[in-house]
Amino acid sequence: MPTDSIHKGRIVGVSSGVAGAWSGSMMGLWQLWYKSGKHPNWHFFDDSKNWLQMDKFGHVYTAHKINQLTTDLYTWSGMQSEKAIWMGTGVSLGFQTTLEVLDGFSTTWGFSWADMGANFLGTALYTVQQLSWQEERIIPKFSYHPTDFAHMRPEVLGSRFSESLLKDYNGQTYWLSTSPGTFLADGNFPNWLCFSFGYSAHGKLIGNESTFTNPTNGTIIHEQREFILSLDVDFSRIPVKKPWVKTVLKQLNYLKIPFPALILRDGTLIGAPLYF
Repeated sequence: MPTDSIHKGRIVGVSSGVAGAWSGSMMGLWQLWYKSGKHPNWHFFDDSKNWLQMDKFGHVYTAHKINQLTTDLYTWSGMQSEKAIWMGTGVSLGFQTTLEVLDGFSTTWGFSWADMGANFLGTALYTVQQLSWQEERIIPKFSYHPTDFAHMRPEVLGSRFSESLLKDYNGQTYWLSTSPGTFLADGNFPNWLCFSFGYSAHGKLIGNESTFTNPTNGTIIHEQREFILSLDVDFSRIPVKKPWVKTVLKQLNYLKIPFPALILRDGTLIGAPLYF
């Protein structure tokens, strides 16, 4: 629950937590990923056409959520609303830019302007809404379901659920959920009920190639984009009286809950009774 005035203890605690999480995660990633594969020179890498841009949607989502979480924490600390928004914006862009700089020293990757563009877009999606409407009306969300594609390339798409959750783009869906009720003044449409527009990939097993030959049976699998329409719930607008319950419910907005959906895949419309 936000406070009405600056709470110095909370400001110190939040700032220390942000700094600790930032520096700790970077040092950990350096040891795990970057140190052993350090490139002799800082370099660029154009991955804008890889993975049907699914990784770029991931950058948008992550940058947005870092901005939102940081802004919420500083607002809770009693910081004036607009200052909290700019603090969240700075932390989001700074954190993501630090990762890109580390990528620039990696033999596997490199500094990606496409990633930076996605980071900026995700950060701005939250900042602009807060400055314009003082609320969030368009909410990025995430969902995942296991696929058989991960079993075909487990070394790339993950051999366990926890790995595939992060690596198998065929099972990931990135959403934008919005309620017409937040744009209408008559109050006839419940502002917690959303339409959700999703994007995903199907049959994407190699980042920069459009086909994959299954070594088991020789079947050629073609990459396909998926566009999904579904319903969703904005949990931050569920009418509850207790502030702490409202705060807890808002955290559910990180994920898109299962609903029936229409999927447009390679020009074919598919109905799903329950889409995860």
